[in-house]
Amino acid sequence: MPTVTFMLVDQMLSTGTMLPLEMLRGADSRARAEGEKNPLKLVTASIDGKPVQTSSGFQLTPDVALVDAPDSDIIYLPALWRNPRPALRRSGALLDWLKQQAARGAAISAVGTGVCFLAEAGLLDGKPATTHWHYFEQFAANYPDVRLKRQYFITQADKLFCAASVNALADVTVHLIRQLYGPAIASHVERNFSHEIRRPFEEIAYSEGAVHLHPDEDIVQAQTWLKQHCSEDVKLSEVAKFFDMSVRSFNRRFKLATGQTPLQYLQNVRVDMARELLQSTNLSVNEIAEKVGYQDMGHFTALFKKFLSTTPSEYRTTVRAKLFRVNT
Repeated sequence: MPTVTFMLVDQMLSTGTMLPLEMLRGADSRARAEGEKNPLKLVTASIDGKPVQTSSGFQLTPDVALVDAPDSDIIYLPALWRNPRPALRRSGALLDWLKQQAARGAAISAVGTGVCFLAEAGLLDGKPATTHWHYFEQFAANYPDVRLKRQYFITQADKLFCAASVNALADVTVHLIRQLYGPAIASHVERNFSHEIRRPFEEIAYSEGAVHLHPDEDIVQAQTWLKQHCSEDVKLSEVAKFFDMSVRSFNRRFKLATGQTPLQYLQNVRVDMARELLQSTNLSVNEIAEKVGYQDMGHFTALFKKFLSTTPSEYRTTVRAKLFRVNT
C-alpha cells in the first residue's frame, strides 16, 4: 500500500493533520480487518526532525526529519496560524522536497494557508487553487500566477488538492480513501467520522486535469466515458472497441491502472450515483435502481450492500437522520 507523509511545521493548526491521519488509520484498520495484508504506511516529518510547536501550544514529535522522509504517494500540508510568511521563509528544503515529490507523481493535499507551500514552490502556477477565506486578498497579491477560486472549498489540479477548511479536507481525504481502498471502506470512514450528509467530492470540487492516481491517459478517458454513460445499458466489449482496444487489453490496462476491472469500476460509479439519489431525492429505491442502470431490484440491493455494507433503505435512513425530526 502507499506511503502517506504528514508534514509538521511550527505554529501549525494540528487539526489539519490529526483529522486526515485518524481517518486514514481508520481506513487502514478496516482494510486489515477485511484481509488486507499490506498496511498503509503513515509517516510524520518535520524539516529538522525536531518536535514542532502547534498554534495551540502543545508539541508534536515527528517520526523522521525531512532528509529521511520516504518517497511518498500522498502528502499532507497543514494550515498555519495567522501570517504564513515567516514559516515559508524557513522552508526552502521543504519546497525543494515538494517539487521532487510532485515530479515523482505524489498526490499533495494542502489545507487553508498550507496551500501557500504549494504556491511558493511554484507548483500552482497557472493552476486553480483555494485557501482560507481570510487570506484570499494576500494570497492573490503574493501569487498572481495562481488562479484563485474563491467560490470553491476544494480545488484539484492533476494531483494537487487544495482545501479551504478542515471540513473540506475531510472530503478530500474520503476521496483519496475511495481511490486507495474502494467505496465500501470510504463510506465506512465517512459515516464514522461525519454522520451527516456530505455531497460527493466530484460535485463540490473545482477539478482541472483531475487524475485517478495513475498515468494511463486512455484509461482516464475510459473512466470519464463510463461515468457519463453509467445509467445506460453499457456493454464493456463495445467500450473497449470505442477506445481501440481488445477486450483482453482493455481489462488488463484498466485493472493495472485502477486496481479494478472495468465492470467493478462501473458498479462503483452506479452505486455512487444511487447513494447521491438516496440522499437528495424522494425517488423510491426501485426508481433509483432503474436510474442507475439496474432492472433487477435484488441484484441492485445486493450490489449496494456489497460496496457500502448497508442496504439502500438503511443508508437513506442513516444519512437523513439529521435532516428530519419529530416536533414534540
